[in-house]
Parts: sequence; C-alpha cells; structure tokens
Amino acid sequence: MGSAAKPSRESSVPKTLSQIELNEASRTATGFAELDRVLGGGIVQGSLILVGGDPGIGKSTLLLQVCRNLSQAGKKVLYISGEESLQQIRMRAQRMGEFTEQLTVLCETNLEEIREVILKQKPDTVIIDSIQTMYHENVSSAPGSVSQVRESTGVLMQIAKGMNISVFIVGHVTKEGVVAGPRVLEHMVDTVLYFEGDRHASYRVLRGVKNRFGSTNEIGVFEMRDTGLEEVQNPSEYMLEGKPEGASGSVVTCTMEGTRPVLIEVQALVCRSSLAFPRRTAAGTDLNRVNLLLAVLEKRAGLGLSSCDAYVNIAGGIRMNEPALDLGIVLAVASSAKDQPIDSKTIAFGEVGLSGEVRSVSMPRQRVHEAAKLGFDTVILPEVCRKQIQQAEGIRLIGVKNVRDAIRAIQ
Repeated sequence: MGSAAKPSRESSVPKTLSQIELNEASRTATGFAELDRVLGGGIVQGSLILVGGDPGIGKSTLLLQVCRNLSQAGKKVLYISGEESLQQIRMRAQRMGEFTEQLTVLCETNLEEIREVILKQKPDTVIIDSIQTMYHENVSSAPGSVSQVRESTGVLMQIAKGMNISVFIVGHVTKEGVVAGPRVLEHMVDTVLYFEGDRHASYRVLRGVKNRFGSTNEIGVFEMRDTGLEEVQNPSEYMLEGKPEGASGSVVTCTMEGTRPVLIEVQALVCRSSLAFPRRTAAGTDLNRVNLLLAVLEKRAGLGLSSCDAYVNIAGGIRMNEPALDLGIVLAVASSAKDQPIDSKTIAFGEVGLSGEVRSVSMPRQRVHEAAKLGFDTVILPEVCRKQIQQAEGIRLIGVKNVRDAIRAIQ
C-alpha cells in the first residue's frame, strides 16, 4: 500500500519556493542589438517566437539577416519558406552579403516533411516563413485556415520544446492589425513581436507585445536600405531630422519605450473652419485623446477652438500613445492657435488631466538626460517631476502645475 501511494514522478511532488533552483535561460545573440533588446537579451534556446507584420514590411528580410548572423557565429540554421522559391531567396540573400555553409534553405509547406528534415538536421534555429502557408495532412481544411494555423503551430511548439530548437514563425496581419488566424496562436507561442512602419518610409519599429522571457515595453528601430535592414542606434536623433526652424505649432516631446527615451516632434495646425462641424484629425496618436485635450484647452486655458479645424501629427509616421505626450500636444495646439513659434531648443512632456492640471510621468530623469544629450537647453515638465530631479547640469527645468502655466512658459 505504501509503495502504491508514492508519486510515480518527481515533478508531481509539490515544492516550496526555496526548493526551486533558478537557472538562467541560455540566450543566443542575434547579431542585432535592437532585436536582442526586444527579445530580452537574445534568443532563448527552445523558444517559439512569432513575428507579425504587414506584407512587404521586412519580416523575411530581418529573419534572413538574423540567419546570416547566426550562421556566421557557428550556429546551424534552417530557413523554411512556403512563399518563395530557392532562387528568389538566393537573389534576396545576395544583396545582404556573404552567407556561410551553416545556413540551409528548404522550400516546403507539408509539416510532416518539415518535421523529418528537422529530425535529421538537428539545427539550432528554424525559421518558418510563413505559418499561413503551412499545412498538416490530418487537417482537411486549406492552408491559412484557423484549424490549419492552430495545428501547425502546435506541431512547431512540440518541435521547439521537444528538441530544444529555437523556432521563428512569420505571421501576416489582418486589416485590423492582428496576426491572421486564431488568437490562440498568440497564446501558444513564447514571444510575439510586431514589425511596424509605413512601407513608404524607410524606418521600421519592432515591438514586443508578449514575452515570457523579458519585458514587453522595449522597441527596436531599424532603417530599410538596399542591403537590408540597418539598426538605428539613436532613434531620437533619427526622428528629429528635418524639424522646421521658427515654425509655429511644432514642439519636441519625450516618450518612454520601456527603458529607452525617444524624442519625437509633435505638430499641430489650427485654422478657422468654414464647416458647421470643425474637422479634427490625428495621425500617429489617439484622436479621442486629442479631442479631450482640445476641450481642456478651451475650458481651462480660454482658447477659442470650437470654431477651428485642428490637425495633430506625430512627425515621421511613428505611432505613440503615452500619456506624457499630452503636454506636447497641448503646447503645439496653443502655439499654432496663437501663431507663436516655440524655441527649437525646448522640449515638453507631462500628462494633462481634465482639470487642466499637469500630472507626473514615469522616469523624468531619463527623459531630461536624453534631451540634454541631444543639445536641448530647456525642459517644460510637471512641477512634481521638477522637484524629484531638483536640477540637471546644462539644462533649465521649468516646472508647471497646469496648462495655463505651460502656455505662459512658451511665450
């Protein structure tokens, strides 16, 4: 009786937290510091990573460059394409430089065939491009259907966990901006990365929305060139290129993406409307938030905006929704409405409440440091944040309690 009552496996025995040993997950550098940052320090062996994005945004290019970096570091890599022929992959690879013999390429969509190849080759990393083209013989529906995508991801997860192989899955997104297929797909994988950006602009933003091995707040910034994607080491400097001098309705603000401060330009245009219902437009930020801030300016700062068209734009095509953007939008709108340019060496950040108060934001010291590094000499920030920092070398801090104080500070 006593032996029958004993658990058959050690894993079924409950343990206290102090009994559990912590082992640092072994990580492999991708050769891209920006990608490593978003992944949390590199690729965790045996992880399943989903890379989503619009068609043509650069997902395949990025992963082919990762294959090149890993193969040059001595890692065995298998690139499986269900969308391009071997000749097309070779033509794309030629633009990127030399590849080593550690990289092998396969054109196949049958998952059973793919499983056999992986079992034989035992690579360190596998790239699946894309999950919508893969199919399992036991599922009768067409490739790309909900059941096929779910089954295919399940098979790839077994391969990743069972053989301790890192697997990257490419997934196209729908018009709503989510990965095509069931939402369960995102729950099955360890990490979900979204590749964003305007296809007509050169920069791309890689954003983590789920990560079991790191933070989901980090972003990586890349620039698309003829030879592939290049890392942008200083996004702030890149985003502020071409900023107009002496133009009203333009102000620089600072947002935080994880631990990284990014300086961006907020532009606003306010003009008299000939319409019964004035036009309100926002590009790069939330329109509802812009409408709220316009109402705050009308009520708390006495600006007559109810008969004006108002357009707000985050320059460079990047999309930001952080509350610290509020003060930048408020000052850009006020500057345009009064036709008063804001000094080009001034930045502003802070959250604005419905009472017109300017509220505290996270990590003000890092924001001020980034502004000083790029040559700005004045920061308009919440008074609470100014008290926290007290003083900063080489830069003047102007603490404001409400939107009226902020508007006075730029006059």
